[in-house]
Amino acid sequence: MKRLQRLLPFLSLITLFIALVIASPHFLTATNLSSVVRQTAVINIMALGMTVIIISGGIDLSVGSILGLGGLTGAMAMERGVPIVPAVFIGILTGFACGFLNGFLITRLKIAPFIVTLGTLGIYRGTALIISNGLPVHKLPPAFSILGEGGIFGVPYVLLLLIVCAIAVHILLEHTRLGRYAFAIGSSPAAAAYAGIPVAFHTTAVYSIGGLLTGLAGMIEASRLMTGQPTAGQGYELQAIAAVVIGGGSLRGGEGSVVGTLVGAFIMGLLSNGSDLLGISNYVQQVVIGAVIILAVAVDELRKRRVV
Repeated sequence: MKRLQRLLPFLSLITLFIALVIASPHFLTATNLSSVVRQTAVINIMALGMTVIIISGGIDLSVGSILGLGGLTGAMAMERGVPIVPAVFIGILTGFACGFLNGFLITRLKIAPFIVTLGTLGIYRGTALIISNGLPVHKLPPAFSILGEGGIFGVPYVLLLLIVCAIAVHILLEHTRLGRYAFAIGSSPAAAAYAGIPVAFHTTAVYSIGGLLTGLAGMIEASRLMTGQPTAGQGYELQAIAAVVIGGGSLRGGEGSVVGTLVGAFIMGLLSNGSDLLGISNYVQQVVIGAVIILAVAVDELRKRRVV
């Protein structure tokens, strides 16, 4: 039974892929599949950071705003003459700083992550709107588009970046002290503290990593659109959380995997792409995303009750 539950996301992805191949003649084309990879890379990278956070028993509702602020600060730096590579790092560091602030507030103020990140969601979005006067940044160097739209031998750069990030997060979770501590904190913060684990430090580190990856996703989004949008990333937090939960992560903490999250994110990406190809409204897509989140959490809760 447990093995079947682990295989369920993979089976769902395969089933959805086959269904779209049958339903639309335009799905199984190089252009469309490349578009799916580019579109889902942003959510995938965000979801990798969310995986580490959820495993540690937390949640971050502000990642959509962090993505917007990170992409905007990097774009504004380029507009002011900063070279592309340093400007990209500015955007990534902005995400890191936002994640660090989330972790710091959660651990120092002893407030639930849901409340803290709900508050910083508004703070980061408002900050982006203030520093940009609510206007997008358009004057970006043409070469910046290579990050989001370029490729090598037909392989998009964003896919290579996603693979690198996935390997790095997998190594972090499975082969480092921070990863082991994240699982321990997610399973039982009190037990982790009694075992001598510096819970506050590692919780802050987890949120910082999530912010850093979201900052990178923000720069990829800005490169794809060739604009720094202060409103970018609205609703992305739900998709990132859904990807983790669909992939087998538990909102109670202590469970999750990189492979599961990637599968969950690609399921979300195929749902969105398939809906577009079949002419299904974006409004319906939002209903589907919400229903999938509830279904995935319900399955996780039923599984835990059986274990108990």
